[in-house]
Amino acid sequence: MSSHTGVKPSLRFGQVVIGPAGSGKTTYCRGMQEFLTSLGRKVVVVNMDPANETLPYSCAVNISELVTLDDVMESMKLGPNGGLLYCMEYVEANLDWLENKLKEHSDCYFLFDCPGQVELYTHQSSVKNIFSQLAKWNFRLTSVHLVDSHYCADPAKFISVLCTSLSTMLHVELPHVNILSKMDLIEQYGKLAFNLDFYTEVMDLTYLLDHLAADPFFKKFHRLNEKLAEVIQDYSLVSFVPLNVQDRESMIQVLRTVDKANGYCFGDLEERNLQAMMSAAVGADFQFDSTLGVQERYVETSGKTLEEEIMDL
Repeated sequence: MSSHTGVKPSLRFGQVVIGPAGSGKTTYCRGMQEFLTSLGRKVVVVNMDPANETLPYSCAVNISELVTLDDVMESMKLGPNGGLLYCMEYVEANLDWLENKLKEHSDCYFLFDCPGQVELYTHQSSVKNIFSQLAKWNFRLTSVHLVDSHYCADPAKFISVLCTSLSTMLHVELPHVNILSKMDLIEQYGKLAFNLDFYTEVMDLTYLLDHLAADPFFKKFHRLNEKLAEVIQDYSLVSFVPLNVQDRESMIQVLRTVDKANGYCFGDLEERNLQAMMSAAVGADFQFDSTLGVQERYVETSGKTLEEEIMDL
């Protein structure tokens, strides 16, 4: 092992893809693998989810070869949540297995497809310790946290998502990018109360509190919601990048954000391939322009001004 020989491995870049179950992590890994391959980047996908039995992508390292959730539940008489916690503790105790597997792939870009249990990233320390060990092995990683975009249509759920995202950012301790996934389904469960940039940039949350106060159920929790909003805005860390995996322009924006976070620099071949796909805008206004483009494609506009929307409250 490198730690025993004293030889430090070469610098390796990648993403740890995390988020709640069903947020699209595996689909993201497949889409990002195909996208990066088309750019000329050599990609390795690592399945870190012992409960993930069907993998739609080509998997170079599979944690299920070490431990599976079904085996743990049967042998330890645990439920799915407790079983998954045990699995990640088992991986943490057998990091030499993971290191030897990763050593087989040099000069690659890594995608770590992680489990979908929120507690692993907000409370429990095994996954955090695994990420920390990866950093000691000279990995430069960005935490890519996916959440369903349709939560934006429900103010209560959106505030909950903000709290989860903030807690994850503080606990995982990696360069962090929050993603609003499945943008094509953003209004599947209801209309957005504000423009998309209100949610991606996490603007003044008092407007959302006013929406919640209009609901009799949430009215009695107004002070609690108010304090939660204050915590989120006091930290001022959470923002989102909208994503539709099937949209190349959306994937480019996510990739640029991730690469900026972990310090990865495009090679000449990648840059030429990227420019060949589309001439992507680069600069201070790119994020804002990109959000406007996403809104035009996926969000039905009401035609009202901001003042009129506020008056509707």
